[in-house]
Amino acid sequence: MGRVPYGSASLYLAGGVSFLNAQESVFDAMLEGWRMQQIGGRRLKEDSVNRAQGVVRRFEAYAGKKPWEWSAGDFDEWMALLVSQRQVEASTIRSYQGAVRVFCDYVCSPHYGWVDECMERFGTHPVQVCHEWNTLPHLQDYEGKPGRRPLTRAELQQLLDHADSEVSRLLEEHRKGALPAFRDATLLKVVYAWGMRASEAVGLDVTDFYRNPKASQFGEFGVMQIRHGKSSRGGPPKRRAVVSLFDWAVDALRDYVEQVRPLMVHDDSPALWVSERGTRLRARELSSRFAAYRTALELDEVLTPHALRHSYVTHLIESGVDPAFVQRQVGHLHQSTTAIYTGVSTDYMNTMMTQAIERTRLRPGDEEGPRL
Repeated sequence: MGRVPYGSASLYLAGGVSFLNAQESVFDAMLEGWRMQQIGGRRLKEDSVNRAQGVVRRFEAYAGKKPWEWSAGDFDEWMALLVSQRQVEASTIRSYQGAVRVFCDYVCSPHYGWVDECMERFGTHPVQVCHEWNTLPHLQDYEGKPGRRPLTRAELQQLLDHADSEVSRLLEEHRKGALPAFRDATLLKVVYAWGMRASEAVGLDVTDFYRNPKASQFGEFGVMQIRHGKSSRGGPPKRRAVVSLFDWAVDALRDYVEQVRPLMVHDDSPALWVSERGTRLRARELSSRFAAYRTALELDEVLTPHALRHSYVTHLIESGVDPAFVQRQVGHLHQSTTAIYTGVSTDYMNTMMTQAIERTRLRPGDEEGPRL
């Protein structure tokens, strides 16, 4: 006999036992079973599971019905209320929909026995109330901060040049701070050149690189292993391997690792980026340096270190790199997520327009017009 899976109804409701308030008892047992299936079976984080349970309870309270009585119409009405009266953000709406959908998947699954339990006790059973036609598509439209955008190529060059010039200035003036300035100039280049989030960058260790046999020119920096990628809701940090593309960035990183980091690191810390105290650099310290350079250059105040990641995606797409490859590089599960990072320039759009027009023109020998 196989092991009873986490969340099975038989683990939370004794067969044949009557309850004073059967509906509340079964609903509470469903939620507890779902909780254990999420935590014990899927290894999700407890706080994420608690939030999802809260969403299910709010929907149950709004509908005034239990899960085995819910309908798609009940869910439609709740969504309409949240959108029209409470003006809830699209990303929040999507998280609510996801919680209810996953809960319904769980209670409708034959693996956990809730359908049979409800049929026996109430003469009906739960159904999935979230469908493609009553939920938002995944990130079809941009949902981030309206002002967030990538840097133009000119702005990026200006930023990196300024960071390098700060190193030269401090060295020429024999002032303190040259080593941290060198570190930060390199860090800005690395964040852009590998399309990273700030948290991913500061989490790097010196051992997070290895050779790429298909790109031997990069030596030991052919592939970057990111161990602290953004997790899915409730899940552990995602890992991904990012192949190196820019020789100038690899050269800058190698110089830092070989010449500067040994002068800053204390003890045996594996951290790639270290502070003046020898501790691992934090994301807020990167943000502070970026903001200082942005102010000095009078760049748009909406720009943050994350704009470097947007710039990486945009510039690769403008250069004709396959979007599917870019998606894998930055670790997006959905290509639509990569799309919202892309803010292509007017020149690029004009070039694409010209090429499209050329493709639709009458070709030699085509007397009946272009082939569609």
